[in-house]
Amino acid sequence: MNKIISALSVACILLSCGEQRKKQHPIEATEGVDVVSVKEYPTALNNVFNAHGGMTQWNAMNALSFRMNNNGSIEVHTTDLKNRNEKIDHKDWSIGSNDKELWVLEHTPESYSGNALFYKNLMFYFYAMPFVVGDNGVFYTPLSPTTLDGIAYNAIKMSFDKGVGYSPTDEYIIYSDPESNKMIWLGYTVTGNSGKKSDRWSFIKYVDWQEVNGLLLPKTLRWYEVENQKPTILKGERTFDEVAITATVLDAAFFSTPKKATVLKD
Repeated sequence: MNKIISALSVACILLSCGEQRKKQHPIEATEGVDVVSVKEYPTALNNVFNAHGGMTQWNAMNALSFRMNNNGSIEVHTTDLKNRNEKIDHKDWSIGSNDKELWVLEHTPESYSGNALFYKNLMFYFYAMPFVVGDNGVFYTPLSPTTLDGIAYNAIKMSFDKGVGYSPTDEYIIYSDPESNKMIWLGYTVTGNSGKKSDRWSFIKYVDWQEVNGLLLPKTLRWYEVENQKPTILKGERTFDEVAITATVLDAAFFSTPKKATVLKD
């Protein structure tokens, strides 16, 4: 319990900073923040980034924290946006990754039964859409407009260079509204460590958004059953609150491996 209280405390610090910044203009490079220069993206993707606050503002941020309701089970996710170190806290367990290793700490015996290596950065990646596909090592392929749920969306496909992420053979497609350029759907494949591309697509609908520190971030994600490579029936959702994204740099000690944790191969 002390572990999740600690994580909530950090989230509260970030949230407090975020609330203060929401009342100000988005951070500019002239304010002394080390802003990463924006690289060139396909026009269609850059339009999506801009509709959600822009890559300059995203790159000015250093820390992201959110609370996720996972079918009634609460998790607090905190991520260093620059090195992607992460800590996930649940009342019964914690998972963390740092520059050296991946670890699991069970607060109650045998309380964690998931795949920590697969779960590492997973929800962060879904949550940080569309900005996270602006990373290095990502390749972009504009697609023809695609109809999902009876509506035609702009579409752009992402694939990854070798060695990028846990499953570099995964692929993503962002479907955006042709008028607002806001992201509506995400299509993705899951290949694990097979090393082979898959033609089996899953779909998430980004139902609504919340503005935090000049960025439009998800509030509700919905997963759907798939038939003939198209989403059909709703099968589950995740909701997010207590979101904070700021230029605050988290102390590396926050992600360090606890003495009683089990260290996994990363």
